[in-house]
This record gives sequence, structure tokens and C-alpha cells, in this order.
Amino acid sequence: MTTPETALESELLNLTADGPRVVAIGGGHGLAQALEAALSYASHVTAVVTVGDDGGSSGRLTSTLEIPPPGDIRKCLLALSPEPTVFRELFGYRFDSTDVAGHSLGNLMLAALTGLLGDDFEAAVRVASGMLGTVGQVIPVARKSLHLQAVVDGALVDGQAAITKSRGNLSELRLVPADEPANPHAIEAVLSADQILIGPGSLFTSVIAALAVPGMAEAMRTAPGHIVFIANLVTQDGETLGMTCADHLEALRRVGGVDVTGTIVVHRGEIPMEGPVQQIKADKAEMAALGWDVVEADLADLQAYWPQHDPIRLGQALAQLKN
Repeated sequence: MTTPETALESELLNLTADGPRVVAIGGGHGLAQALEAALSYASHVTAVVTVGDDGGSSGRLTSTLEIPPPGDIRKCLLALSPEPTVFRELFGYRFDSTDVAGHSLGNLMLAALTGLLGDDFEAAVRVASGMLGTVGQVIPVARKSLHLQAVVDGALVDGQAAITKSRGNLSELRLVPADEPANPHAIEAVLSADQILIGPGSLFTSVIAALAVPGMAEAMRTAPGHIVFIANLVTQDGETLGMTCADHLEALRRVGGVDVTGTIVVHRGEIPMEGPVQQIKADKAEMAALGWDVVEADLADLQAYWPQHDPIRLGQALAQLKN
């Protein structure tokens, strides 16, 4: 029997032979939404995923097994595997008791595959992709885990989880080790893409954390593809509290080193919100002065508990930019 969830999955699984090659960069739930959106119009979809997460299940596995954090990778694998299978259910399962409470089975499976394959995390991701039958590619932005540090209001904040919650002016984001280069496969994907999606998601700890890896900013500046910044619907209580859309773009340049222009996709319409967070809007004249075009569309998932993008609506808006 076809359920509403299965119908949605079937609509998302609609790769187009003559569609663009799409690369989406970032992490977390926002990147997964962008990938689901891209499946509706792209010929090929690649996720370039941050490896700086130190919270939850990912943080525990990274610190004990010394592997890149698997959580954001797992989310992307699931986003690119919309057909319901037993493996998909297993990868999405999360334990809620005993000594594995809080762990996702998908994270544990990626950790186990890494060990089986000679501590090769990227190979583990490829094997997991085959198990799940993904219809795209998932690439860690670096081959080793990166620890995040930030300077917020002049004080050092240590770790991705702490940075996410820090209110104030974030003037610097540091990756440790600072000289760990970008994965060559990530660079190749960016340079060969027709459309490059930045966001949505946590601006500093997901998006810029991926773009700041050595080699990524240069690849973005020289890439021939159309760069699309998907604006978050609202600010984040912590790292982006009080920031405007222009502030987000300035952070890409100043903190991430990514001095590019392209198209901003922003939600049209009001989203009822209570402070301190605010809806993110883009003034077309202001964006034009910065070299960016603005596309407005109804993008919000009105059924969601917290403001988030609807993958179908987002895909329809992005599809209009493919030529």
C-alpha cells in the first residue's frame, strides 16, 4: 500500500537526465533538506559534508574511535536514499537505553565499516552508500576530523557544540588542525558542478566550517558553476542571533574566505516568531549592491514544529535556476 510518506519519497526520487550536476555544501538537517530538494531536478547530486561535529553520538564516536564525525554523513546518506529499505530503517534507528543510548545505529555502522576497511572512513561512506542504494554521492570535506574553535566577542570558544550556543560577534573560526587539506574529491565535485548550493544550516558550524577547509575557498572562487546561497528561514539563537542576510554573506567572505557572488534564495511571506530569533529577509537593492541576485519563493514547511524548508518547494525554486 502506498503511504503519504512513500508518495513523497517517490516524488523526491526524480533525477533528470538533462538536469544540472548539483553540489550541496554544509551539514546537519539543512544540508539534508537541500539534497532532498536537488533530487527533484538534478541529473547528479553530491553532498560535501562538514567533519567538525563534536556533539551527541558523533562526538562520542569521534573522541573514542578517532574517526570523522559520522552523524552529518549519515543524514546525507539517508537524504539521498529515499526508497524505503531495511538498510534505510537500520541507518535511521536510534537507541534510547543502556550503554548505547543516544547512538544512531547508522553512526555505529559507519564506525564499524571504517574499522573493517583499514580505518578508511571515506571508503566506509562509499560502502554504506552502496548498501543504502543512494542516488547521489556523499563526500567528507576533509579526510580527518576537524575540531572547531571560535573567537566570540574576543573570547575563545572551544568546540562545535559550544560555538552553536554562543551569542555575540563571531570574528574568527579556527579549524584544528589548521593545515588539514580539503578532500580532493570534494574539490573535484565543486569544480565540475553546474550548480553549487550553500546552506541552509548553521552558518558557522556547518556551512563555513566546510568552506573554510584549506582549498575549498579557492575552489569556490574558480568554480564555473552557478552559486546559490539558500538563506535560513530564521536566525539561530546562538551563532547568528541578530544577524541580517547581508551579515550572513559578509561572514562567508570575512570568516570563511569565500568571496563569491550568485543567487540568494529566500522565503517569501511572514513566519510568526517570538524573540530573540528573527526571520531572515533579503533586501533586493542591498543584495544587488553586494553583487547578489535575490529569488523569493514560498519555501517553509508549514507543518514543521520549527521553521524549516520544505524540500519539494525548495526543489521547485532551485529548478528554476538550473539554466
